[in-house]
Amino acid sequence: MNKFALLLILSLAIFACQTTAQKDKPNNKKELVYGLAIHGGAGNLVKGKISDSLEQAYLAKLKEATEVGYAVLESNGSSLDAVVAAIEILENSPLFNAGKGAVFTHEGKNELDASIMNGSNLQAGAVAGVSRIKNPIKAARAVMEKSKHVMLSGKGAEEFAASVGLDTVSPTYFFTQKRFESLQRAISAEKHGTVGVVCLDKKGNLAAGTSTGGMTNKKFGRIGDSPIIGAGTYADENCAVSCTGHGEYFIRYAVAYDVAAQIKYAQKSLKQATEEIINTKLKNAGGSGGLIAMDKDGNISMPFNTSGMFRAFKTNQKETQAFIFD
Repeated sequence: MNKFALLLILSLAIFACQTTAQKDKPNNKKELVYGLAIHGGAGNLVKGKISDSLEQAYLAKLKEATEVGYAVLESNGSSLDAVVAAIEILENSPLFNAGKGAVFTHEGKNELDASIMNGSNLQAGAVAGVSRIKNPIKAARAVMEKSKHVMLSGKGAEEFAASVGLDTVSPTYFFTQKRFESLQRAISAEKHGTVGVVCLDKKGNLAAGTSTGGMTNKKFGRIGDSPIIGAGTYADENCAVSCTGHGEYFIRYAVAYDVAAQIKYAQKSLKQATEEIINTKLKNAGGSGGLIAMDKDGNISMPFNTSGMFRAFKTNQKETQAFIFD
C-alpha cells in the first residue's frame, strides 16, 4: 500500500468519526417562540355582577384583538406592528377604557393617553391628554418614528397627528352613554381602566404598548402612568411590560421599568419579578392594579392584585386564551 492510499484511508476514517460525533451531539437550539399578551384593565370586578352576555362580549373582543395581533406575527410582521394592530381593535371598541370607550373627565370631556416602546433599540413615543385622535396608539408610534420627541400632549399632539395623516375625529366620537352615566356616579366611586399589549416577534424583538381614557371624573388635566415610559410601558431586549391600575402608584414606583431592572440586574425570572412587584411591593404601598409582561424566551406573566383583570394571550405554542377572573 502506497502512502497516498494510506492517507485516503485515514481521511475517510477521520470523516466517519466526525460524522458520528455530530449525529450524537445533542441539539440544544431552543425552539422559536413568538406571540403576544393583552390586557383590558384591572379592577375590583365582581363575578355575577357582570351579565353572562357582557362577560362573553369582553372575552370575544379580547380574543379578536389577540388573533389580529398574532396574525401580524404569523405573517412575519414586527412586534410593533402587532402591538398597534391589537390595541387598535380595543381602542375601537366601546367595551374598554381606551379610544371609543374612554371615560369622562370631571368637565365631561374625554382625554386619552397612549405610549409605545421598541425593545430592540429603546425608542419610544407617547401622547397625553388628546381628544381628537381616533387611535392614540398610532399617534404614539408616530411620535416615536416621525418626531425628535418622546411625548407630546394636548393640542400640539393633535396637530402633529393630523400633520402625519392620522385619523382625527370630533370629540363627540368618544361619547358613549354608558361612560357618561359612569361619570354621574363617579363622585363616590372612580373607575380605572386601560388596554395594553406586549409582544415578541419571530426575530426575537420585543415591544409594548398601552392606551387609556384615564380615570373617570379626573380633574386638573391629570395624567396617569399609561403614557409614561418606565411607569406604564417599558420594553428592552429582555422583556416587554404594560401596566394597568392606579396610575399614581405605578408612576412613583416606576413599575414597568422595575420589572425589566429586576430581570436584568437581579437575574430574577419574569414570574418572580412581576409577582413580587404587583403582589408585594405595590400592594404593600396601597397600589391596586396589574400588568402583563413577556420575556425574550416567550414566557408570559399576568399578575394582578385586584379581583379581576381582562387579559388574553396566544403564542405559536399555545392557543388563544382569555380570562377576566382568577
